[in-house]
Parts: sequence; structure tokens; C-alpha cells
Amino acid sequence: MDAKGKLTGTTVMVVDDVEASRYAMGTVLSRAGHRVVPVATGGEALAELDTRLRKGTLPDVALVDVGLPDMSGFDLCRLFKERPHTAGMPVVHFSASAVPPAVHCAGMDMGVEAYLKVPAEPLEIEAVVRAAVRNAQLRAGDRALVRRLTLLSETIVTIQAARTLQELSDAAAEGLSRLTGTPGAVFVLDQDDVLYRGLSRDRIPVALPEGDADRAVAALLRRLTRGQAGVQLTTVPAPLWPAGFFRPGVEHDARLALVVTQDGRAPVCLAAPARGMRRVGLEGETLLAQLAQATALAAQPLLMYKVERHVALTLQHSFLPQPHRLPELPGIDVVVRYVPASRQTEIGGDFYAALRVDEGVLTAVGDVVGHSLDAATVMVELRHALRAYAVDESDPAVLAERLDRTLQRYHPDTTATVCLALIDPDTGRTRIANAGHIPPLIVRDTGTADYAKAAGPLLGVGLPHPPATELFLEPTDRLLMVTDGLIETRGTDLTASLEHLRAASSGALPGLDALCDTLLDTFGHDREDDIAMLALRLG
Repeated sequence: MDAKGKLTGTTVMVVDDVEASRYAMGTVLSRAGHRVVPVATGGEALAELDTRLRKGTLPDVALVDVGLPDMSGFDLCRLFKERPHTAGMPVVHFSASAVPPAVHCAGMDMGVEAYLKVPAEPLEIEAVVRAAVRNAQLRAGDRALVRRLTLLSETIVTIQAARTLQELSDAAAEGLSRLTGTPGAVFVLDQDDVLYRGLSRDRIPVALPEGDADRAVAALLRRLTRGQAGVQLTTVPAPLWPAGFFRPGVEHDARLALVVTQDGRAPVCLAAPARGMRRVGLEGETLLAQLAQATALAAQPLLMYKVERHVALTLQHSFLPQPHRLPELPGIDVVVRYVPASRQTEIGGDFYAALRVDEGVLTAVGDVVGHSLDAATVMVELRHALRAYAVDESDPAVLAERLDRTLQRYHPDTTATVCLALIDPDTGRTRIANAGHIPPLIVRDTGTADYAKAAGPLLGVGLPHPPATELFLEPTDRLLMVTDGLIETRGTDLTASLEHLRAASSGALPGLDALCDTLLDTFGHDREDDIAMLALRLG
């Protein structure tokens, strides 16, 4: 566009079978500063467009004679609009003869921008071309904005669904790249100064910057966001921005969108090459700022959950005795395992216990229904209540009743499952009370395993609990008690999972550690719930 606001330098295709008319139209447009592509027929026009498409030099506008020898100007316009790469190219019809209004209207409905009656004054021709190109550019800009807004919405939905800070960083980086058409990098610096980094997939996955580069970015984020409120857009020159985040081994000035989470503790940074961001203009930067804000909002609960998970794990580790700190249990060998759920899953309320009581050894494995710090807290309360009740009561069925009343009294909206086993080391007599839990497995060294026939309602619902189931353990038998996190998988039939557990247990090598390790190797990878496990045998 020149100083007077006129569009110059545009490429105009003139389609006219009359050579003199084609020359005259081309001369007018050339003098106005346009590049002219003259063709005689509709077929030649389509062939020329195919050639220019391969070269990336499509015309900005087409002036088409209504009466072409091989097809009408209306048919040629329709063919232009049917092709994806020329659908947005504006078409202006012209004719030396009068065109009936109905035909003219039909052309407009088909996508014709304007109609010229020739011969026409040069100023009129130039004005019509200028208006057609400008309108097409406005429509293209609107379509690009709608596309970017759609991409922004899709990206926000994706990052809000992220279950970890790493998933969030990866999703935001990919969305940033799609929005800007450049490589993108996203960084989240959590409260513990751990830097989560996501890079868009269009970056060549070699020579990833490590160590010093991450430390440099973390230090930069801390410095730039100190005392910040809202979104800050800034450019960091290449000497201060580590090479390799956008292109391996290549230095770039970085255009950053910086924002701090609502609690002010975690900086979030979206980064793209500054040169690429200049191409997307002000609208692109506005979308970048909106994406940065959405990323920080989505990061907030994940950061809070990370803290909560750490507290819950600390709570469980504090109150669940470690294997090397189990109490002395005369006549009984016990092995325990506790495996937290995968990182993206909330902590649960699984627990185990092994206690000396007047009538022998009391063991328990349980699970508070639900996930979060609340579940872990209720778990601690139940475990302490069990220890207190077991001071003067050993009957597993009575203990189950008391735990049920405790849960109803203090946590009426919570339920739990528990399996209790009282073992006499001298005789092998074992009494089992099962409150909605997976029944214990009796694993024999002969290579067989069977579930104890013990069942009852879960804790917290107030239903009566049946008497304890009695059986006798042989010296070579192993008693296995687990929580359902070991085998429960969405979409999998519980009966089939129980059978799978029984088969895996029967095939395990002798020994308590071998049994637990076999089951964790078989079932324990990337679980959606915690796993508590206790295995014992007469010693």
C-alpha cells in the first residue's frame, strides 16, 4: 500500500480472449503499479493457476470476461471457488455488452466481488481492483482470527485436562506452536524450584538443552517475574536466552509471555522466536497472552495437588511402619509393601498393620474409599483406632464392628474396606473378618492358591458383620492380604482380575518376598490407586 492508501504491487490475472482488450486492461493496471498475468481462456487461466500454485505465487485478484470462448466467466468463477487454494481469490467480472440483472445477481451469489462495464475509466478499474483485494484481505484476516481463536480454545481445553505439570507444559507448547506457526517452549517453575519444560513437536528432537540451559531459564524467570501482576510480554535477546529451545544449537531472540500463578509462587513462561512472533502481529500476541493466563490458571491446582500429595505421602510413610521397623511377632514371619499410585493419580487411603495381641498376631489391610489428603487422614484415624481397640479385644469380627461404628460416628460420609486376620502361631488357627475387602489368599507351596471364604459389608454403612471365618494354616502356607489397587483397572472385570491374582500367586516362587515381588512385577506398574500388601507365614 502506498502513501496515499492505494494497494500497489498486487498481482492481477486478466482473463480475456480479445487481445486488444486484454492489452488495454493490462496497460491500465501496470501503470497503476500492479503485476499483470494475461491469459486468453478459462482453460489457460486454470493451467496458469496450477503452475503458480506450485511456485507459491498465486494472483491476488482475477478480472474475468463474462463471455469466454471455452466457458462462461460464471463457470470459471465457480471452478475458482471450488479449489481450496483459490477459493479466497476475489473475482471481478467485466463485459463490453450489457448483462441482465438476473445474471449479474447469480454471479454475485457465486462469489463474484464486483462487475465492470467496459470500456471503463482507469480510475474506476483501479478502484474496483483495490476494493476487491482489500475485502478479500479482510475476510482472510477474519478467517485467520477465527482459526486462531478456535486453536486457542482447543489448547485451553487440552491443558485444563492435563493431569501433571509435564503434561500441561507439553500441551501448552504444542498449542503455542499451532497458534503462532513457530516452534514453542513452555516453562513452569514450581515452589521447589523444579522446572517443567514442554517443547513443541515441530522442534527437531536432538541436542536438547540440558542442565545449565534449564538453570539459566529458571533464574531468568525468577528475576523477570519478581513482584509481577498480570501478564508481561517481553523480548529476551539471544545472548541471555539459551540456544536450542526453538532450533537445536541455534540462538534466537525470545519473545516471552510471563505470568505468575494466583498464589504468586510459580512463574509460567510461554516462549517463541521473536522473529516469528513479529509475523503474527498484535492479534497473535494478544492470543499469546491469553494462552499464558490460561496455562497459569490450569497449573494452579496441579501445583496445589503436588503439595497435597507430598503431605499425604509423608503422612502415610510416617504412620505405616517400614518393613525394617515392624514389631517383633513371635512365631510369625511378615513382609509388607506399600506402593503409591502413579504420579498423575491422587493419593489414597490404603494401609496395613501387624500387631501383637493377647491371642497371637493381628494383621490388617484396608482402604479408605476415595482419594486425597482426607482419605489419608481417615486412614490414619482407623489404623490408630484399630491399635487402641486391639489392646483388650482380639476377635476380628468385634474389631470390624467397632471400626464400623467409629467411621459412622466421626466420618458419616466416608466408607472403607478392611480385612482382619488373627493368627495363633502355635496352632495355625486363623480367624478372618472381611469388611468389603478382597479376601485373603492362601498360597501353598504345592503351587495352588485359594481365597479364604470370608465376606461382609464394608465399614461405614452400619450393617451387621458376620462371625469370623476360621481356618488353619500349615507351616508351609503363605497368607496374602492386598488392597484392590493391585488389580483394579478401569474396564476390567473384577472377577477376571481376582482370578489373575490367584493364578499369579500360585505360580510365585517360595518365600514371602518372592511372592510380593512377583505380584508387583505382574500388576504394579502405572497403577491408578495405591497398593498395600501384607504376606505372612508361620515362623
